Amino acid sequence: MKRRTVRVGTRGSALAIAQTEEVLSALSKAWPEAVFEVVRITPVGDRRKSAPLLSLGRGAFAKGVEEWLLDGRIDMAVHSAKDMPTTLPEGLVIPAYPKRKDARDLIVNRLNAGFYELPSGARLGTSSPRRSGQLLAARSDIEIVPIRGNVDTRLSRVSGDDLDGVALAAAGLERLGRIGEATDILDPELCVPDAGQGALAVETRVGDERMREMVGAVNHASTWAAVTAERAFVDFIGGGCRVPVAAYAVPSGGKLRITMMACLPDGSQIYRKRVEASDVDPVSAGREAARSLLETGADAIVYGERGL
Repeated sequence: MKRRTVRVGTRGSALAIAQTEEVLSALSKAWPEAVFEVVRITPVGDRRKSAPLLSLGRGAFAKGVEEWLLDGRIDMAVHSAKDMPTTLPEGLVIPAYPKRKDARDLIVNRLNAGFYELPSGARLGTSSPRRSGQLLAARSDIEIVPIRGNVDTRLSRVSGDDLDGVALAAAGLERLGRIGEATDILDPELCVPDAGQGALAVETRVGDERMREMVGAVNHASTWAAVTAERAFVDFIGGGCRVPVAAYAVPSGGKLRITMMACLPDGSQIYRKRVEASDVDPVSAGREAARSLLETGADAIVYGERGL
């Protein structure tokens, strides 16, 4: 490949830049002759800071970046995989999921206590209905406070008077070098991670074989299988459903162990299921996993009156 500048689009937050630099470090080793230029873009999800996440829908943080990719202003884009809609815009493709970091959730609190050691009435902040539903299902005696903002903004709230702690993704703190601030990393049996959480997605244009070849060098096979299954789960359930759903796939010995969840944001109803499937066809594995979760009765909240 001739020496050329490759424009890489991303959101402008500190975490998004850290994620992009992580990908570019690997790409630079694979393609030392290339020059990478980071292009910061502000998508609609970042502009509508007061809007609840469920109202924005999956993809709100990717759409603006994808518009730049589609019209050729950038050559590739780096996203948090959990932010990606299950159906990509026509003309775009994800050739690579680099190696995943810790997919679990965690809490940071000023009491330096584990989740189950928090006192009754403790106030936890989170932007995620998925987290709030699962945490309230485990402990109805705590209070969940909706918050938005980047990782630094949310962490700063811990030292204030209105919150005792916050719930966040472990991978975000790890990538920002702040994982030591965690007071409890939550078992996926307690809080099933979001589909794609901890993983990055590198997106290119369909037909741009040069970029596809370049990006393919950082694809991680096990992460690819796991995230593909999780996204197939969300796609089967219905990415636009208005109740939190989650799937977390762990590859092991040619199998995918998939843990799933659907709940109401107030924690009053929650359904869980775990299955094992071959990793040869992760799309089918994710779809079958979704079907098995719905058969537990989860369809009542996913598709029923209360889930609309």
